[in-house]
Amino acid sequence: MSLFDSTPLAPLQARQAPLAERMRPRTLEDYVGQEHLLGLGKPLRVAIENDDATSMIFWGPPGTGKTTLAKIIAWRTQSTFIEFSAVLSGIKEIKQVMADAEKAAHLGSRTILFVDEIHRFNKAQQDAFLPYVERGTIRLIGATTENPSFEIIAALLSRCRVYTLAALSEEQVIALMRRALADAERGLGSAGVMAEDDALSTIASYSSGDARNALNALEVAVRLVQGRNEKVLTKAIAADAMQRRVLLYDKKGEQHYDIISALHKSVRNSDPDAALYWLGRMLEAGEDPMYVARRVVRMAVEDIGLAAPEALNLCLSAKDAMHFLGHPEGELALAQAVVYLALAPKSNAVYTAYNSVRGDIQTTAAEPVPLHLRNAPTKLMKELDYGKGYQYAHDVEGRVADMKCLPPSLAGHRYYFPTNEGRERLLAQRMEEIARIKSEKRG
Repeated sequence: MSLFDSTPLAPLQARQAPLAERMRPRTLEDYVGQEHLLGLGKPLRVAIENDDATSMIFWGPPGTGKTTLAKIIAWRTQSTFIEFSAVLSGIKEIKQVMADAEKAAHLGSRTILFVDEIHRFNKAQQDAFLPYVERGTIRLIGATTENPSFEIIAALLSRCRVYTLAALSEEQVIALMRRALADAERGLGSAGVMAEDDALSTIASYSSGDARNALNALEVAVRLVQGRNEKVLTKAIAADAMQRRVLLYDKKGEQHYDIISALHKSVRNSDPDAALYWLGRMLEAGEDPMYVARRVVRMAVEDIGLAAPEALNLCLSAKDAMHFLGHPEGELALAQAVVYLALAPKSNAVYTAYNSVRGDIQTTAAEPVPLHLRNAPTKLMKELDYGKGYQYAHDVEGRVADMKCLPPSLAGHRYYFPTNEGRERLLAQRMEEIARIKSEKRG
């Protein structure tokens, strides 16, 4: 398929195409998002403007504009655009396309081969591209939602430049929907439907940064409005269009803070059922799961701490799983972490200790480090008694030296008081043992 010599869609075909396809941006100026790549002076924009013929891989979530970018590049560089699906194509089709592209290259025509879901090609299929990419017969642009480092063979990856696309923000998704509502030629402007801000925010929230998802949901919502002989798209109609119950939840307002507070306090009070409920309320209402993941990690260090130190690793793993799996599969990892935190032994001893340290830092003089704790890498420093009196713990009995390590004004001060919960009971015993060893050495 060529962008320049193909027959345009007939009016009926154009109207029947999904809204997301009809509203696909045709120029860089119309493109929304990816400012880190397409802003003035940014790497991808410079490559496009300089007609850089390097093959590339677009890596990012669904609906972030990977296909659109490839088509814009073909238009800007006046190249024949061939779209290939890794799901539907095999080696036979690849070789035929490559042969046609090679003939076109001899006639001075450039070909951009766009491969959607390139990660679905096996090694042999990816190998088939190599000689043509290397000779410059084609310019390969691959799109993938999976990490290219794991899914694309090294030989092909080394010949491509990888660009990481980010999920669109809710504001960007809303801007695209407003553009569609106003566009009478390609969009929904001829319907004469107005949309409440809450309705668009609801659709954007559930789209998770996927513009295609949001625009298609908007089209269904507008049809519902027309079917009811109304003129305003409300939040309730938006919910009907998505077949989802819209929960009372304002991600930037009081509900946001009330529910995360309820989740945190349910965990702190060892109530796994309540913790799961409040977690579900946030996620089902469209809260950013990575925000929830950050707060769950915070709970691990504030309320569980060293009573169950493995909680922190479990929560960080849940965050990574959420990032890797996405919505909705990754939410189960957050649920697992929340239940574990609720049932884990609780301790805020480290949290309390560190707050005490911060208080003393703010209210006491910033004393110099005691001389015996300083390094002495030069002769002058040794002459000034840097390091004098330092006792290397591994060389003394019990591997604990009777040596003060706090500044003089805070000598003997205690910050950390372990509880008798979980693993901290062992730490409390160890602290008593350390105190006994020091006392015996002083005696």
